[in-house]
Amino acid sequence: MNLLVVIVCYRAAELTIDCLRSLSSEIRLVPGAKVAVCENGTGGDSAKKLAEAIEANGWGNWVSLKVIHPNRGFAGGNNVILREALNWPDPPKYLLLLNADTIVQANALRLMLDMMEKRQDVGIVGPQLDGRNGERQTSCFRYSSPVGEFVRAANTGPITRLLRDYEVPMDPSDQPIEPEWTSFACALMRREVLEQVGTLDEGFFLYFDDVDYCRNARQAGWSVLHCPEARVVHLVGQSNPVESLTAQRRRRPRYYYESRARYFAKFYGRAGLWLANALWTAGRSISLARELLGKKPKHACDREWRDIWTNAHRPMAQSGPSSGAGK
Repeated sequence: MNLLVVIVCYRAAELTIDCLRSLSSEIRLVPGAKVAVCENGTGGDSAKKLAEAIEANGWGNWVSLKVIHPNRGFAGGNNVILREALNWPDPPKYLLLLNADTIVQANALRLMLDMMEKRQDVGIVGPQLDGRNGERQTSCFRYSSPVGEFVRAANTGPITRLLRDYEVPMDPSDQPIEPEWTSFACALMRREVLEQVGTLDEGFFLYFDDVDYCRNARQAGWSVLHCPEARVVHLVGQSNPVESLTAQRRRRPRYYYESRARYFAKFYGRAGLWLANALWTAGRSISLARELLGKKPKHACDREWRDIWTNAHRPMAQSGPSSGAGK
């Protein structure tokens, strides 16, 4: 098999069907390509809706559906398919992780695959993500770091310019670039990367799984590449609440902060997690002062000053839906 597209669906049956519809013409351009959908513990009639859509549209020759319970998060849902695929008699050469809330644009799959074929050192390729109205989203990033937490919390022009190399989001690029990590809303991987690095860390229920995996892949010697010509619409916030809650500055779910704590402890140690929290607090004091002086709108989410300490004493504890997670 040349390519396996993996889509995890949780409370997103209609979005998943729209995603499959966008893939229906693109999949024909890639000989030996298939799609595997993991219905990730939604319950109700979600699996039935997906199965009926696959049959009604005649997608059964290239789409398979696997239903699991309970919800295992983004990493766990993907891993169910990835582990099976790696053990097939003819495992896929490439695997594409694709969010349910995406619409694949013309030639996106082919452009990413062509880039992989040209660069044998590249292990992961990400496209340019766009909003519903064509606006470019941030698709490339620098590693989250303790200093980056100070920059993020301060959200102040002079500090951001001074410490620009620590700012996590990178400006959209019209040229192929090698970011430190790319969004797993859509990410193409070589099978060899999964064989060498392993599947996704299921300690991350949702969020920080992509930076974690790209960091591990780069440490193993693989490059991460951005393919700006490949375009994928990402309907941010449609399949989980974190993005919309962040935009409204409302309180994020506990699992977000559990994943954050795990990431910082994993790569910077527990002391690094505490440093990240301390620097966030220092940065937040700057943005809060500006808010109180009436010079800027609210920047932090509700109770974020407290929630960043979630799991600070046991940061490697596995996060999960018991904390009120929605995916």
